[in-house]
Amino acid sequence: MKKIAITSEGNHIGAKLDKRFGHCNFFIIYDLDSQAMEIIPNPYRNNEEQAGTNAAGFLCEKGVCKVISGEFGLKVKPIFDAHQVQLIIYNHNITVERLIKLLNH
Repeated sequence: MKKIAITSEGNHIGAKLDKRFGHCNFFIIYDLDSQAMEIIPNPYRNNEEQAGTNAAGFLCEKGVCKVISGEFGLKVKPIFDAHQVQLIIYNHNITVERLIKLLNH
């Protein structure tokens, strides 16, 4: 199982990649093997503190192996490193659907 979390501005694959990690609106978790998708509202997006670290722990519990976002705070890297989760910074204006197509090729 290869689950990839993508930060999303909306709750559909036509939404744009959210440039923020901890305060993104949604996480779209895509399984490369089964092509199954789960869209989850980010429960920490409105936290004033520790949004990123809480979100990192949340995604690790979901079993993701990669996370794609526009940026990551410094405090999340050790959490993801401890769980061997790869971070991918993508700063371009792109939809989640397009990103998934790129991942499948």
